[in-house]
This record gives sequence, C-alpha cells and structure tokens, in this order.
Amino acid sequence: MRIAMIGSGYVGLVSGACLADFGHEVVCIDKDPEKIAALNEGRMPI
Repeated sequence: MRIAMIGSGYVGLVSGACLADFGHEVVCIDKDPEKIAALNEGRMPI
C-alpha cells in the first residue's frame, strides 16, 4: 500500500516509520523544507 503522511512531526514521523516497517511505501509531506532536508540526509528533525 502507498501512504502519504501529512506532517513529519512527532506523530506523523513515528506513524510513518511504523507503517514502513510493516512493508508499506510511505512518503512524508511537510511544509518545513528544512525538516524534509534533514530526513533526506538521515538526520532526525525531532
């Protein structure tokens, strides 16, 4: 299943990680470009 998580804060990021662990394809969407850049670099923004 393909899932889009709107918001990559405490709830969205953890929920997305759990769903990805179950084998789903997850994309996180956030209005803060610095948070997305940190995730792409492998850093946790929270």
